[in-house]
This record gives sequence, structure tokens and C-alpha cells, in this order.
Amino acid sequence: MTGSSGPSRVSQPRTLGILAGGGPLPGRVAAAAAAAGRKVFIVGLEGFAERGVIAPWPHVFFRMGAARGILGALRENLCQDLVLIGSVRRPSFLDIRPDAVGVKVIARIGRSAFAGDDGLLSAVIRVLGEEGFRVLGMHEILNEALGPRGLLSRIGPDATAMTDINRGIAVTRALGSVDVGQGCVVSAGVVIAVEAVEGTDAMLFRCGGLLDALEMTKPAGVLVKSVKPGQDRRADLPTIGLETIRRAAEAGLAGIAYDPGGTILADRAASVALVDEFGLFLLGFGPETTEKGS
Repeated sequence: MTGSSGPSRVSQPRTLGILAGGGPLPGRVAAAAAAAGRKVFIVGLEGFAERGVIAPWPHVFFRMGAARGILGALRENLCQDLVLIGSVRRPSFLDIRPDAVGVKVIARIGRSAFAGDDGLLSAVIRVLGEEGFRVLGMHEILNEALGPRGLLSRIGPDATAMTDINRGIAVTRALGSVDVGQGCVVSAGVVIAVEAVEGTDAMLFRCGGLLDALEMTKPAGVLVKSVKPGQDRRADLPTIGLETIRRAAEAGLAGIAYDPGGTILADRAASVALVDEFGLFLLGFGPETTEKGS
């Protein structure tokens, strides 16, 4: 009979650091990690992260350019894995006000600092990796974060909406190939608006007036959200939240279609309830759903 060499060592879950921007998602990721037995430490970015969202967990706030403080806090709290989550508006160099470490980080990022969002975020992830952190996607921590394929709402798109969805997929993939945006609105084959630096909600805000100017009978048009070709899925995936749904309804759209497996559905149950309340459709498009209408 073989004797025991001592108590067995059970590996502890790696401590998760969260670089938090705005919105509720940093809190949801933290709660999921804590429920799985992980220690959590959050760095809230000043001007973006919401104190009420991250308050339940150990946290600290830093301005975006305080790289020395941010990296130091993560190391002091033994963070090994990182998640970058929450909305952040791209700042100007003057707004960042980088400290000495931040200047070196920006130099390491190089030309990507002036590229599109995905190029910049990919460079930031690379630098964080060089600093010894493993960057994870939100969906690796928060189960069911990504919207599924298929129809989630009570009503589905008609034939006209299906044609608009296919047109929107082509447009968003073309935009994504040059790292511009992740969304567009199409109505009766006409591209009403495309997402650029202003973001999805601001794009939707101006769509209602555009549809009126084109004298389109509402509800009309589809919001299409799609992940960029080749996008690093550890940061800045397209997101559909409750405010997005409200803005789509206010604009007079018929529904929303998204790239399944590549789009964050911020609160699935609440989102489905809200689209049903507004009478919109919500569809995770795929080969079997884009070939025909419902």
C-alpha cells in the first residue's frame, strides 16, 4: 500500500483583475468570477467606471494615463488574469496625460495608438501580455454573455427585413475590414446610417429623423451589429444593451440582428422582455436564418 506523501495541493483559482469602463458589465463579470471562487480586484477608469457598479468588490480608481498606478495596483493585488470591459470613449493624448510609465507604454503601442479601435486594443493587449498578465475575454468568465444564434423575440423579421439584414451584414463586414465600426442601419435596402466613433446609441439617435426625411413608413429598418473580421475577441466586442433596444424602438426600427457568438447581449432575459414589449424582433443571424424570412 503506497503511503501518502502529505496533504494534496489544490490549485487556487487565479486572481482576476478587471479594467473597468462604464456600464453594468464590469459588475456582472466580477460577480460571475467571485461565484466561481475567484478573488477579484477592479481598477475603475476615472470618468468611465461607475462607482455603484464596482463598489461591492475591492477596487481603486485611476485616470486612464496613470499607467504606473494601474499596473502597480494590479500587481500588489496579485492579479494574474485581466478582463477589459465596459464602455470607454477614446481620449485625445492631452486627455490621457500619461505619466512616465504611460509614455513608455504609448511608445510600445506605437502607430497602433492612431489606428482604429481594434488595432489599438490589440496593441494594448499585447503590451499587457508583455507585462506578465493574461488577458481574457469577458465571455470566458461570464457564461452566456454572447448572444445565441436564432430568433429570441416573439415576432420575427419579414422578407424585407431579411433582405435588409443581409445588406447590413455586408456593410458591417466591409466597415470592420478597415477597423471603422461594428454596426449599421438598413431600411428597404438603403443604408440609413453607419457606426463610427460616435457609437451605436448615438447613431440610432439620428436614425429616426433620417427615416422620416426619407418618408419611410415605420416600423422600418434593421440595426445590424457584427464583429469585425479578424477582431481580437478579448476586448470591444459589439454589444447590445437595454439602451440600444430603447433607441432602436424610438428610431422606429423593426428589429435588431446581431452576429451570434461575437456579440455581447448585456442582459439576455431583460433584453428579450424589452424587445417583446416594444414589438421588435431580435435575431442572431446565421446561414440558416439569412437565407429566408420568417
